[in-house]
Amino acid sequence: MEFSGELFPTSWLWLFGALYAWSLSRALRWADWRRLGRTDQLNVFLGAVVCLLVLWTLRTEIQPGFAWHLSGMVTLTLMFGWSLAIVAGSLSLFAAALFGLNDWAGFVPSALVFIVLPASLTQLILGLARAHLPKHYFVYVFVNAFFAGGLVAILVAFTATGLLLAAGAFSLERLSDTYLLFLPLMFFPEAVLNGWLVSIMVGFKPHWVVSFRDEEYLHGK
Repeated sequence: MEFSGELFPTSWLWLFGALYAWSLSRALRWADWRRLGRTDQLNVFLGAVVCLLVLWTLRTEIQPGFAWHLSGMVTLTLMFGWSLAIVAGSLSLFAAALFGLNDWAGFVPSALVFIVLPASLTQLILGLARAHLPKHYFVYVFVNAFFAGGLVAILVAFTATGLLLAAGAFSLERLSDTYLLFLPLMFFPEAVLNGWLVSIMVGFKPHWVVSFRDEEYLHGK
């Protein structure tokens, strides 16, 4: 999903900008840049950025200035970790704005809610799963990819709804007749997309997924 900057007061945009700048600075500082120093991993990273951009072009405008599309941020976070996922998502969103798919004023609120938030939630779910669930291939795929993909989509959607209502951009009745009516349907496609992609990669290209290790999830199981 993406916001137009026209939906929020200027003071909110400044606040969003400060929060996003702090998050991006942490991501740039903590990112595993050595991983991208290897040509094969750099190619995977850049390919993921391009694939994410293509995915985000397949969109529908729910209300003026508010577009919905599949996210893919759960897969990106599992592949590269929190930091590089935010960097990759930001590059894709920058390219989307550059191609005129969204206005520049909407870059910061969109990045904060639809990139930083899902990456953070995915990392949280991954940490909880590692701490409290058995380390098994099917646990990894179904919890961290399928379940997390759907749950993160719903939580992000509720956050976006709350912000739009608090900003007075749309009334609850107007959102209920359009966006909220189809909100339950967003769980399944996001869950399937992320689960399908992650299950294929850990099966054939496990070295592409930094959060998955054969020694943890396969050996001796």
